[in-house]
Amino acid sequence: MTLTLQRNIVLALLIASAAASWTVLIRQQIGMDADMRMEIYSPTMGMTAPLFLAVWIVMMIAMMFPTAAPMILTFHQVQAAKRGRGETFVSTWVFVAGYMLVWSAIGVLAFAGAAGAEMLGGQMGMSAAMAARIGGVLLIVAGAYQLSPLKDICLAKCRTPIGFILTSWHDGRWGAARMGIEHGAFCLGCCWLLFLALFPLGIMNVAAMAVVTLLIFAEKTLQSGERIAKLSGIALLLYGAAVLVFPQALPTFQPMDAMMMN
Repeated sequence: MTLTLQRNIVLALLIASAAASWTVLIRQQIGMDADMRMEIYSPTMGMTAPLFLAVWIVMMIAMMFPTAAPMILTFHQVQAAKRGRGETFVSTWVFVAGYMLVWSAIGVLAFAGAAGAEMLGGQMGMSAAMAARIGGVLLIVAGAYQLSPLKDICLAKCRTPIGFILTSWHDGRWGAARMGIEHGAFCLGCCWLLFLALFPLGIMNVAAMAVVTLLIFAEKTLQSGERIAKLSGIALLLYGAAVLVFPQALPTFQPMDAMMMN
């Protein structure tokens, strides 16, 4: 099997996995009744921890597989070359498993934080306006991070797959898993506050997820990706400031207000 064919198969599997995940998320949102739709605007989406984690993993496959594809394909190319020379090689999916382990662990932390925020909000009897303004603060924090040096460092690692291969290579199965974990950590450092911004926008808001996915993809792959990251940071700062003044500008404002009246 030629390297080009192998790359096409790996890419097709990544695209198919992402497409299937997007289909599940879209069908789930379309199939919700009115009460269930209001739940998507709560931090935990009204889910138990195992179900939240399962949905989180589906979200990460949908959103991160397209953006991680260049790195995954570069890893596969190196391993295929090793195999062609008769050297010991490792399946690309070991790298992918390490990568997904990072995002799965973050899903556990995300549920803990969401459940804590839900509990605190319930105890304080927080109004919809106050909850929206807290969401505005999160958007401002996400925007500020987009402009930070740490964002630049992590984004640089994600934008140069061959550079990551040259500086972070480890042999063997554990080495491949470790590389997946390390690359996942850089992706996390690059994108985690964009995912945090999904909570005030609606964690299962498919439109918001699509925008974040396109933004991450543009940051990582386009020549102007670094500039796009800066512009998105400014946009988040402005939007967050607007939400502080006009909490109704947040898409989660009305559903949360309706929930409090029921």
